[in-house]
Amino acid sequence: MNEICNLNPSCIWKNFYALTQVPRPSGHLEKVQQFLLDFARQAGVEAFIDEGRNVIMRKPATAGMENRKGVILQAHMDMVPQKTPESTHNFETDPIQPWIDGEWVKAKGTTLGADNGIGVAAIMAVMEDKTLKHGPVEAVITADEETGMFGANDLPEGMLKGDILMNLDSEHWGKFVIGSAGGIDVTATLEYKEVETDPEDAAVRITLKGLRGGHSGLEIHEGRANANKLMGRIVLDVIENEEARLASWHGGNMRNAIPFKAEVVLTLPKDNVASLKEDIKEIKAELVDQYKGIESGIELYVEEVDLPEMQVPEEIQDNLVDAIVACHNGVMRMIPSYPSVVETSSNLAIIDIADGRAAIKILARSSREDMKANIVDTLTCCFNMAGMKVETAGSYGGWDPNPDSPLLHLLLRVYKEQNGTDGIIQVDHAGLECSVILGKYPHLDVVSLGPTMKSPHTTMERALIATVAPFWELLKKALEEMPEK
Repeated sequence: MNEICNLNPSCIWKNFYALTQVPRPSGHLEKVQQFLLDFARQAGVEAFIDEGRNVIMRKPATAGMENRKGVILQAHMDMVPQKTPESTHNFETDPIQPWIDGEWVKAKGTTLGADNGIGVAAIMAVMEDKTLKHGPVEAVITADEETGMFGANDLPEGMLKGDILMNLDSEHWGKFVIGSAGGIDVTATLEYKEVETDPEDAAVRITLKGLRGGHSGLEIHEGRANANKLMGRIVLDVIENEEARLASWHGGNMRNAIPFKAEVVLTLPKDNVASLKEDIKEIKAELVDQYKGIESGIELYVEEVDLPEMQVPEEIQDNLVDAIVACHNGVMRMIPSYPSVVETSSNLAIIDIADGRAAIKILARSSREDMKANIVDTLTCCFNMAGMKVETAGSYGGWDPNPDSPLLHLLLRVYKEQNGTDGIIQVDHAGLECSVILGKYPHLDVVSLGPTMKSPHTTMERALIATVAPFWELLKKALEEMPEK
């Protein structure tokens, strides 16, 4: 604890450490909401929970700066709950265990929650610091961003008074985000009547794990392996070559994370088990070679298990596997005017097939509404051919870039004064709550920024220590130099 809290600037790191001790996975935010309300009371600032379950804080202007434009600082309170296979961590009850590894802060066996805990900690530092110079400051700490931006979607209109929004949920220091993609959840489901397995058959569990996973927006273009897509290739192969039948499939656990693990239970003639094991060895060698330089920890193995009583009917099985193999996953198109930025993508995030029900969940993203509709149509057609019911939910629009933003130019000027180099203007493929908030408060001038973090949404998530101090200095100076109304 002392090591983390003594990092520079201690005002952010001590607040971040305190956050790590409060369970806050998406969907279970009561403890962190109370933590934030208690903090605000101790800091002497107004705070309340709005009807969207967001925590709102308000700090009056420093004396003599009441005529400055009001600033809204925004971050989200929830974190993605991912853990290593050997971890026994319970995200609803256990604190995160952060530790310092050289120039990084990481967590032991879990996601760190720097996404977006560092942003929340910076807001807390602003709220409690009596020496800062600033105009009126509001904070919006939103609920359940990671599972559908529910807090931002339910943010009441007319409640916020500010003119400027600084979103603190970006993850590359020195890059200032002025646009982001929209997204939509696509879910395909099918109810089926299971059939009995052949009592003379054997059963095996095939496990694929050790993949890097990653953020399905920020890292979708890196060519990382998707455990569900690879498992589709594997299952198709062994069905064709070993007369295998599908009993169950479980892969992935978060819509916005590239799945790093999947496992299936198959039945097959006993005489084919040895041949299947050889097939899997060959497939593993192929995958290791195909993903050389991208994936270094691929594990693929077979275990013999007890024969299940029931399995998926053969026709249903073939349709499901065909749809999974055919389903678009990854980048569909780059932005023509920003060819280094992904425009449209999909992430085959979660597959659960068992007990008479199949559910396939995908997060599709695009910075264009027409291309978002296009990718939804692509996915819908794919799963319709398998006889599945396809539904969409949680749609949010993209954030159109505004390169003429006065806030952007203020931040770029201060950044260069403090660091001696030019900041970078960026449009992200990751979804940010800015687009949702702008839909309710279209007058806002908005930029997103933050210190450097790597591999959010995975157990390799880490925050670069050296970038937090300059981020804090920039934030303080920007608050001080906000223009008059």
